[in-house]
Amino acid sequence: MSKYESKIKQVPYSQSMVYGKLSDLNNLSALKEKMGSTDIPDNLKNQVNEEQLHKAKEVLEKMEFTSDTISIDIAPVGKFVIEVVERQPEKLIKLSSSQSPIPITLWIQILPTSDTTSKMKLTLETELNMFMKMMVGGKLKDGIDKFADMLARIPYGADIQTDAPQPGIENL
Repeated sequence: MSKYESKIKQVPYSQSMVYGKLSDLNNLSALKEKMGSTDIPDNLKNQVNEEQLHKAKEVLEKMEFTSDTISIDIAPVGKFVIEVVERQPEKLIKLSSSQSPIPITLWIQILPTSDTTSKMKLTLETELNMFMKMMVGGKLKDGIDKFADMLARIPYGADIQTDAPQPGIENL
């Protein structure tokens, strides 16, 4: 098994707010709708180039959400499904692939740093042979860090679809 861990990310929202939003995967569908709109927030435009934004939109358009699953059709692999397999209220969400050419497990750990802030760490575990590990290992490490960055920037205190101010984002 290969394990990839994100850096610890500071989140300017309480542990309960973060867990409440992430433990129901339907809440992430709002990100899909936001990315699909023509009104992309300026802070996102400054972080990615047009090609990356276009690719992200294409991927998000193919995603389907339920409270426990996220699925996407990936050519030529087919349907990829990741589902919540464990919830430890307010501190852990464990997801695992149920339809995938390789087994994947993702842990989202959330810990309080104060009554109004928290920190999060993501851990990805997968089975890769040595050749695949050499080819994609670095990309998985970068990807898990970028995913953690994205999750740390979600406005947990408001509806994801709004442009509510995100306290502390400038300090990340």
